[in-house]
Amino acid sequence: MRTIWKGALTFGLVNVPVKVYSATEDHDVSLHQVHDKDGGRIRYQRTCEVCGETVAYADIDRAYVDGGQTVVLTKDDLAALPSEKSREIDVVEFVPSGQVDLLTLDKPYYLEPDSQSPKAYVLLRKTLEQTDRTAIVRFTLRQKTRLAALRVRGKVLVLQTLLWADEVRAADFPSLDEDVRISKKELELSSSLVDSYSADFDPESFVDEYQKELRTLIDAKIDAGDTFDVADTFGDDEGDAKSGEVIDLMEALRASVARSKAARSEDADDSEKKAAPKKTAGKKKAG
Repeated sequence: MRTIWKGALTFGLVNVPVKVYSATEDHDVSLHQVHDKDGGRIRYQRTCEVCGETVAYADIDRAYVDGGQTVVLTKDDLAALPSEKSREIDVVEFVPSGQVDLLTLDKPYYLEPDSQSPKAYVLLRKTLEQTDRTAIVRFTLRQKTRLAALRVRGKVLVLQTLLWADEVRAADFPSLDEDVRISKKELELSSSLVDSYSADFDPESFVDEYQKELRTLIDAKIDAGDTFDVADTFGDDEGDAKSGEVIDLMEALRASVARSKAARSEDADDSEKKAAPKKTAGKKKAG
């Protein structure tokens, strides 16, 4: 894992140097948008609605719309705001763990001790475990002040950012105010149903079936030869990333894809014979 931040946990006179790591990662299959006729990559341009020009990212400012007025915030304006100067994660208070509403939990981070001796780190971890408390902390990350809950997961301290109180919507549903009568028998049957589904939670026993089947579908198409050459369809992505500009590749794509299709059409019959059993195998694998 890559360190994204370094700082120190502070409460009272105790200072615990730590390294911060993102605790989660996205495993979704990354998909691009392409033209359904020729497989060409779809790219978006940043266009000014006033002059119609395509605007480079370096020339874009931010704006806030207030009623009928637009307030433009330049890069200098934003740079003048208080930025990430403090490298401290300040403990504001220790609260009973049950008082932290799960609805407010946001992004989790692992904290690793960043000193020759992890004694202060272990002391804080054991104290939180023994007292069944969660530390509410305040810190700055990526130029934003954040509130977070500091808790224990196994042997590691976890810093989990919290939503601010005004970011959580109130659940105001009139239908829930109605007087609904539940009989004793209905409650018993419902409880019996819960018992029949009762088990110890094992996160590793659950998988993202959609992503699994999507990966199977992609592998089946690759095995069947139902693909385009990346250079023909997407061009030089590395060059695009370096320039930061959107490049119109449609003309080049049309010519490249036409050549690719012409080459494949010459042995279409042989390709279909080879592809048929592999597609079937792909479907069995997906089931």
